[in-house]
Amino acid sequence: MAAEGKVAGQSQEQFLLLAKAARGAALASLIHQVLEAPGIYVFGELLDMPAVRELADSEFSPVFRLLTIFAYGTYADYLAEAANLPPLTEAQKNKLRHLSVVTLAAKIKVVALFFPEFCFHGDYLMLITVMFPQCIPYSVLLEQLQLKNVRQLEDLVIEAVYADVLRGSLDQRNQRLEVDYSIGRDIRREELSSITRTLQEWCQGCEVVLSGIEEQVSRANQHKEQQLALKQQIESEVANLKKTIKVTTAAAAAATSQDPEQHLTELREPAPGTNQRQASKKTSKAKGLRGSAKIWSKSN
Repeated sequence: MAAEGKVAGQSQEQFLLLAKAARGAALASLIHQVLEAPGIYVFGELLDMPAVRELADSEFSPVFRLLTIFAYGTYADYLAEAANLPPLTEAQKNKLRHLSVVTLAAKIKVVALFFPEFCFHGDYLMLITVMFPQCIPYSVLLEQLQLKNVRQLEDLVIEAVYADVLRGSLDQRNQRLEVDYSIGRDIRREELSSITRTLQEWCQGCEVVLSGIEEQVSRANQHKEQQLALKQQIESEVANLKKTIKVTTAAAAAATSQDPEQHLTELREPAPGTNQRQASKKTSKAKGLRGSAKIWSKSN
């Protein structure tokens, strides 16, 4: 697709060079070639040429109007004025339909521009964003593009994707086109103020998001500092406890004139012979019980 775009750019430059020297009917014919040429979807430079603007007040004004529709309008705009405009070839129809899909995608506001959410993943603060594509129902596309069935519509969209006019997917289950990306179209001078306002709103939104990120980063740093302080406190308490146990053991060992480590071992393990004495006591008790039982039976 990148190679096709490069070829299209070179082709457009060649048309612009030819348009500088062309006049009248030759220029009108050249414009028809530009509108039919594959890969050329931007016509602003051609419209700005003085020789092309002169066509607006000449017998070739329909050609100039057709070029204007390709630059700014849609297929529906052409159909509304088709009686006063030159007929379109099949390639020109498809190109204008591609541009119409781009316009429809641009008119649908980006429903969910940016929904920031924050969460912790280990020690890292993560920013989660949810992006939603622009969705155009099949019914709208069929009506605006004047296509007979869904098969023709899907073929047209696939052709536009291969031409790198847009990127997206066909949702056949929900009968809609999901547009992730589309090319930019030519802009009228009167639209510049609206674009400026949109960019300002976008900048304000970015500032709000940035402020939210800074706040979350500050909270994350505070949380990290609290956890580090808690960790240090626990480690300090453990160290103090170890020291206390060691001092207590040393004092007890000194009182009994024993080695501290040996004293600890004696505290942990029972003295030798203790288990044997306990076992012998249990045995003697059991024997005594048996003997008393025998004596009681004799007395009876």
